[in-house]
Amino acid sequence: MLCPFCNGVETKVVDSRLAEEGRGVRRRRECLVCRRRFTTYERCEELPLWVIKADGRRAPFDQRELLGDLLLASKKRPLSYERLKEVALRVEYELRLQGYREVSSKLIGEKALQALLPLDRVAYLRLASYCKDFQNLESFSEEIASLEKR
Repeated sequence: MLCPFCNGVETKVVDSRLAEEGRGVRRRRECLVCRRRFTTYERCEELPLWVIKADGRRAPFDQRELLGDLLLASKKRPLSYERLKEVALRVEYELRLQGYREVSSKLIGEKALQALLPLDRVAYLRLASYCKDFQNLESFSEEIASLEKR
């Protein structure tokens, strides 16, 4: 690891801690040449996860886009940003754990709905209207009826 101050090659690790919710390691290093300290981050290289959109386009998975949809669905509902961020993280984690390299936007929506249902049914219905592309009131009624059965 090159020192960012003097470009020295000799460094030692002074401290290591978990970072990025356990997905990486934060290391404090000291340059043995100039004695200055700096921080580095180490994480596993992840393969890109591609989303197949409804119109057939392919795009890289963007957790922020999913989080934006969750925030919109839960607007003025008693769900914290942190809780919704956990949902987005869990959806991405499950997709990667199952080994997907390409995934349909519909499957992402289904996984988000599964995670949102126990948290808030109104937010669930809002997101379902988008993910399931409700075209009329009957679609809403059918979804509400299925919720009541659960």
